[in-house]
This record gives sequence, structure tokens and C-alpha cells, in this order.
Amino acid sequence: MFKLYYAPGTCALASHIALEEAGATYTTERIDFKSNQQNSAEYLAVNPKGRVPALVTDRGVLTETPAMLAFIAQSFPGAKLAPDDAFAFAQAQSFNSYLCSTVHINHAHRMRGYRWATEESSFADMKRKVPESVGASFALIERDMLKGPWVMGEQYTICDAYLFTLAQWLEGDSVDPAGLPKVADHRKRMSERPAVQKVLADEKR
Repeated sequence: MFKLYYAPGTCALASHIALEEAGATYTTERIDFKSNQQNSAEYLAVNPKGRVPALVTDRGVLTETPAMLAFIAQSFPGAKLAPDDAFAFAQAQSFNSYLCSTVHINHAHRMRGYRWATEESSFADMKRKVPESVGASFALIERDMLKGPWVMGEQYTICDAYLFTLAQWLEGDSVDPAGLPKVADHRKRMSERPAVQKVLADEKR
């Protein structure tokens, strides 16, 4: 039994989808960012980073989306959520690491500039840069990284849950999905998957 701590509209969606796709037995607990619950003593005892997601397992707590996704895939090999081949698995990890270290960080400059600066003028400058930086990241994904029909090609993997999650933020980052036809098509097909529909409905409750 796993327990996933999440907040709606965050990257925790990727791990939530992966758990559902894997057929895992799990529970969820919503963290309320509006009340700053992520920095409560109770939650910091789970994840001292004060962020979501966090996944409680019988061996301890995991954080960081790429690590959690890899763990879920490897814990449920029958679901085939990651390539068996070592090099292909490394490619999947490379893709997910790019989403985590570059795409998500570019996005975060829109509303969390305080992580990198203290001046209000700096916050505004970072926010103005987001459509360009996020757009460039997704243009690279569109051109060179999304093999089709899924990220890794014919096999649906944990990469698809993660890409779908970050692609949900495109409009908010003032990036038009119409200029990213492969990404837009991927997002549409993901939204039609029963597991994705269930998770999205659960997170709206």
C-alpha cells in the first residue's frame, strides 16, 4: 500500500497517473497550498522539502517526480510503464530529467520568482521570460524528443504521464499549443485514457 501526497495542478499529477496506470493499491492525501499546509510540522515530517509530491512506501518516503515514476514502473513490471532495455530506460530517465530540471523550472519563474530573487522588478522580468523559455523547451520536445505516438515511440511509459502533466500548464504560461501539434495530439490522447480521466476526476473533488 502506497500513500501519495499531492496538490491539484502540480507535478504530483504524473505520479498519481502512474500509480493508477500501474494498478497499484494506494491512497492519496491532498495538501492545501492556500493554507500553507506544505510547510506544516505534520507535512514537513513526511517531506522536509515542503513540496509535493511525496510517496510513502513500506521502505520509506520518496520525493522528486523522476525518482517516483521510476520506482512505480519498476515496482509493477507487468504494467510495462518503462522500457526493459537499459539504454532505453536511460533515455526515458533523460526525458523525465529534462522535464524536471528545465521545463518545470522555466514554468516556475512565472509565479515563484522569490526562489531566485528578492526585487519585485526581477519577479516581473522572470515572468515576462516564461512564454519564451517554456515555449523553447516545448519546441525542442516537439521537434526532437516526442517520438510518437507516445514519448518513447510505440510503448506508453511514465514519460507520457509526466509530459501530459507539464503540458497542462501551457496556456497558463502563454504558450499556444496550436504551435505544438505533436504535443497537443499527445495531450488529447492522454486525456482519453481511462486512468487519466479517473485521476483528473479524483483531483477535482
